[in-house]
Amino acid sequence: MNDFSRPQAGRREWAGLAVLILPTLLLSIDMSVLHLAVPSLTEDLRPTGAQLLWISDIYGFLIAGFLITMGTLGDRIGRRRLLLLGGVAFAAASVLAAYATTPLLLILARALLGVAGATLMPSTLSLISNMFLDPRQRTKAVSLWMTGFTGGMVVGPLVGGLLLEWFWWGAVFLLNVPVMVVLLVAGPLLLPEYRAPGAGRVDLVSVVLSLGAVLPTIYGVKEFAANGLSWPSVLAVVAGLVLGTVFIRRQRLLADPLLDLGLFANRQVSACLGTLMLVTLLGPGLSLLTGQYLQLAEGLSPLAAGMWMVPMTAAVIVGFVITPRLAGRFRPAHVIVGGLALAVLGMVLLAQVEGTGGLAYVVVGQSLFFAGSSPLVVLGIDMVVGAAPPERSGSAAALSETGQEFSAALGLAVLGSLSAVVYRTSFTAPADLDGAAAETARGTFGGAFAVAADQPAEVAAVLLADARAAFTDGLAVAAVASVVILLAAAVLVVTALRHLPPLGSPATADTGHAEAPST
Repeated sequence: MNDFSRPQAGRREWAGLAVLILPTLLLSIDMSVLHLAVPSLTEDLRPTGAQLLWISDIYGFLIAGFLITMGTLGDRIGRRRLLLLGGVAFAAASVLAAYATTPLLLILARALLGVAGATLMPSTLSLISNMFLDPRQRTKAVSLWMTGFTGGMVVGPLVGGLLLEWFWWGAVFLLNVPVMVVLLVAGPLLLPEYRAPGAGRVDLVSVVLSLGAVLPTIYGVKEFAANGLSWPSVLAVVAGLVLGTVFIRRQRLLADPLLDLGLFANRQVSACLGTLMLVTLLGPGLSLLTGQYLQLAEGLSPLAAGMWMVPMTAAVIVGFVITPRLAGRFRPAHVIVGGLALAVLGMVLLAQVEGTGGLAYVVVGQSLFFAGSSPLVVLGIDMVVGAAPPERSGSAAALSETGQEFSAALGLAVLGSLSAVVYRTSFTAPADLDGAAAETARGTFGGAFAVAADQPAEVAAVLLADARAAFTDGLAVAAVASVVILLAAAVLVVTALRHLPPLGSPATADTGHAEAPST
């Protein structure tokens, strides 16, 4: 079929795309903006190491846990309606997070933000697939959508730096409120409503099983990060895996499953999802570690740290702009692997950071990583949406987002836990510190700075030097682990996608159709 036989999107659709990018941008900013707020948040609320990990991670985990459910709910009640309801809930949870007075209250607010965020994510991409029926326009729209999502993770530190320069840490959450107001006003005017015809009922047992698979696994990882390997952490992970197995088996038996497992039978979909999950695992965790390094080890203000992350924004923009052009001349697998090679180089540079004086390594290394990941983000999402059968395009969108959100949140836990273990192992407390102060300093990098503020100058200098050395040891280990993961992703791409021709060739003609709008 000729690509140009499909209806072409007009001005209203492109204006609607700008509206859809707004919540996507905010969701990714919320995953990254907190990184720069960690030092001031730690000083104000004094969370434990485990509580700090929960504050950082629970948002992404609950988004991942509820995405499939919310995607199915959107099919029933309307995707635009769910998007707008989620916008109201997201704004309310943001206000609660901004004025949280205890670590537990902030964890609760972040959890509510995650549930509300899960209503926004599947609605945006599924609406794009409905609004842009022409494959070439869809590819461009998905590229812009992912520019908003991925760019938000990079712009987040800059926005956070500006806010933290003048306001308290809670201001980073209040940013969400005016943006959601714009969504609520413009959404009904520019976005059409879509409902899946003949959709069945939501299987509540599957919803419970999906959450039961995710949350115990999270708890096990947190327990390991805070207290090391123990029976509670092992049992929690095992329970999560068992419930996940039961969930998968139930989906195979249902006539209208919560998660359509048939999508995994498509080799292209499976390979793209797997590769996206591997690489998405790295970005948020690395941003968390480098954000702490810039502020604590290098002594930069939040604004200065955010400004030094601007090159990452430029790298992502360049990557998204040139990827469609490169993929039109070379095979997608070659473009993706070339980008991953650039990302590996960035991680090698990041592993060279020692103590202080590593600013250039951090900036260049992170910029290479984000630039190298851009081709995978653009082409992977587009191939997943384009390869899915017409009746499963919504499931493919939700599945893609679920994998990436879960992987991003898991990456915060895994890389954060890995670096924390190395930090605690490498850190040596000065002999002049009492037991409680030494334990606080050994718990987190930020805790060492809080303890140092109450010590004599000579003791503080020794304490901070040891803390910086231990933290950069953890950063180097996280970078080396990232290299291994990137190489595994490259092997998967070459194995499963090398047969795909350049974009625009006859063999890449789209066969999917979007469903008709509801009336």
